[in-house]
Amino acid sequence: MDQQKPDIAIIGECLIELTSNGSLAESSTLNKYFGGDTVTTAVAVARLGGNITYVTKVGNDGFCEFILSSLQKENIDTSLIKTNDEQNGMYIVAKKQDKKELLYYKRKTAATKLSINDLSEECIKNLKLIYSTGIVQSLSASSRELVRESFRIARENEVLTAYDPNYTSCFMNSEDTKDLLEEIVEFTDIIFLSLKGDAIRLYEIDSIEQIMKHFWDKGVKIVVIKSHIDNGYYTGYKGTISFTEFYNTSKAVDVTASGDVFNGGFLYAITNGYQPAEAAKFASVVSGLQTQNYGAIQSIPYLKSVMENIEA
Repeated sequence: MDQQKPDIAIIGECLIELTSNGSLAESSTLNKYFGGDTVTTAVAVARLGGNITYVTKVGNDGFCEFILSSLQKENIDTSLIKTNDEQNGMYIVAKKQDKKELLYYKRKTAATKLSINDLSEECIKNLKLIYSTGIVQSLSASSRELVRESFRIARENEVLTAYDPNYTSCFMNSEDTKDLLEEIVEFTDIIFLSLKGDAIRLYEIDSIEQIMKHFWDKGVKIVVIKSHIDNGYYTGYKGTISFTEFYNTSKAVDVTASGDVFNGGFLYAITNGYQPAEAAKFASVVSGLQTQNYGAIQSIPYLKSVMENIEA
């Protein structure tokens, strides 16, 4: 990528993705790719033309070069990525009729060694925005400290911060996830929530107005709630709540990681002058187009395609 300074930094973990079109019991081959919640968001920003750097640690195993080269091919800056002798995390996805088999291997991975030494105050000061998730915080005590301190420094320097608790029962529990969110909410400008997965499970609140007010009262400027119940996104900003429908759901074939892709579209739009309600509309198209093909990252659209569909 070019030598411009990045506008957005994303702290996360890059995982190896192995996929099969059949059940694991019957498949003889697996296709290799890369993925993870924050990586998916990073690729979405990059494919839209955003200038982004990714902050993680990669293990010096057989996948190291593959991970770094894959990120670089997506025009994601990797200059802040460090390597160590731990293993890289991995997940396996297999399709079994109308269901999916999903296995995670995430113990003692390279990214658990993330620490406050991996993102300098000087770097943060030069950003427009920094983003991370509860999954990243949950990796280790040191990764948790990195996210908290990076957000604190960003807030002190008027750099936007964005966060998604991204609660998943696969390897997180609701009480810990809520604690992780609460410890950084005072430093958070933008928060992405799932109505069912976050608002209801973490806070036992099913009212859009109540969950908006809860986070506005804590100082969050922009609250985005993804509601599969209502088939769309609620965006709250300065006391006003707007609604955007999911884009073209009739053509959706694979919704894997569509929420992470939406986040990438929203972050790109916000850092390029869109108002929150308009950013949600833009991001809805990005996410909607991604669901029309198979593969979380493979199907993320580029800016030209997004704009053509917005203008159509």
